[in-house]
Amino acid sequence: MSTPRADLAAAGAHLAALGLSPGSSGNLSVRDGEHILITPTGADLARIDPGALSVLDPDGQHVDGPRPSKEFPLHTALYRRNPETGAVVHLHSRHATAVSCLTPWSPRSAVPPLTPYFVMRVGQTPLLPYAPPGDAAQAEHLAGLDFPLRAALLQNHGPVVAGTDMGAAVESAVELEEVCALLLALGDRPARLLGPEESALLAAKYASPWGTGDRV
Repeated sequence: MSTPRADLAAAGAHLAALGLSPGSSGNLSVRDGEHILITPTGADLARIDPGALSVLDPDGQHVDGPRPSKEFPLHTALYRRNPETGAVVHLHSRHATAVSCLTPWSPRSAVPPLTPYFVMRVGQTPLLPYAPPGDAAQAEHLAGLDFPLRAALLQNHGPVVAGTDMGAAVESAVELEEVCALLLALGDRPARLLGPEESALLAAKYASPWGTGDRV
């Protein structure tokens, strides 16, 4: 039978096998009842020990296990934003991190509606201004954004993605990396984007966050 600890370890191994977690970068978390399980500081996602995870309370206080990843404020911010969030994935994946170094497409999404699956599985993905890893103020900024989202790019750092469970968070993180790779491959060439009506129809059908702000 699957458990939150086993799901988290399996997700880490899967993301590492895809090449999305170089070295000891990235961190994962999952709800477990009234607590949050998160990878410890310096953890290699390819070799997570399910029995050696850090345990936090909903406010981010460390209650058990090894010292948590310093990025834990990002995770708790996403859990606070949406009580339906069941897991969070933060990666330093190559293409999404590269896009985090570029000018954002709009105030609400660094990435344009390039493919239907980006709109369906990820949705608007704002670029958060640069802050050092683990910065609590950046996490509070994320928690306080006044529009719906399930993903964000941290400027010059990488993506953070939430999902209703670990499988959904991983799927969205992989989709975000793929659309960022496509965006970089297109370069400066003119590209056909999904129009506002096309994006809105997908967002409504798949309950995906896609707003009505500038260009979005």
